[in-house]
Amino acid sequence: MSDVTARVEDAGDEVRDSDGIDLAARVGLVTFGVVHLVLGWLALQLAFGHRKDSASSKGAVHELAQQPWGTALVWAVAIGMTLLVIWQLVEAAVGHREKDGAGRVLHRLASVGKAIVYGAIAASAYQVALGSGSSGGGTDSATARLMDLPAGQLIVGLVALAIAAIGVGLIVYGVQDRFVEHLDGAGRRGSTGTVYRWFGRIGYCAKGVALLVVAGLFGYAAVTHEAKKSGGLDQALLTVLKQPFGPVLLALIAAGIVCYGLFCFVRARHLDS
Repeated sequence: MSDVTARVEDAGDEVRDSDGIDLAARVGLVTFGVVHLVLGWLALQLAFGHRKDSASSKGAVHELAQQPWGTALVWAVAIGMTLLVIWQLVEAAVGHREKDGAGRVLHRLASVGKAIVYGAIAASAYQVALGSGSSGGGTDSATARLMDLPAGQLIVGLVALAIAAIGVGLIVYGVQDRFVEHLDGAGRRGSTGTVYRWFGRIGYCAKGVALLVVAGLFGYAAVTHEAKKSGGLDQALLTVLKQPFGPVLLALIAAGIVCYGLFCFVRARHLDS
């Protein structure tokens, strides 16, 4: 049995370390970076009162569709995000071998979660590319369906806690520079390495803060039993905008999202998965 396990693990390592998976990861990360740059631009427009589309990943895809060669760009996003899904599914199946026990299980579950997120963006891009997608990004209908289930409020509350946990995790990830482990040696050294670290720190923290606001919306919906109080990233950014100094806060979050997009480019170049 141990020989069979060893052969399976060796085969998994060959797949994970193959040039095809490496290329898929790099192309996908560049695509993810583009989505975040556009998302940051939409958030900046929202901050300065010039909102044109939903400040969400779906809104970013629609924004790309409006550009010259828009259809080709959206297809590129769809394919790139699909490549990221493949990469993360491989990681979930045979990756994170450097971890032991529960740590490996948690990292593989995280890869499954990432694959789901990337898959949702890919699905939106395919819909837009095929002309069947709408720019709306509301989540209140999905929340309403959850509310209608037995213990629906509890389920929505648990969703809020899960989103909050991810948000806190992203902030910790950024503050503690844990993202650096994904960069090769050249991406960590010198003045460029310092710039890369700041992209990562600001980007992960900004995404974490945005998710905490999303979690707050879901939590409020769970407590009040009002599905319309929930919302995705678009609603969260609108909520930030309504606060004291809202435009300034939103502009800072938008800049952070742009930094995350830039870090995706860095990671694609200096990938050390």
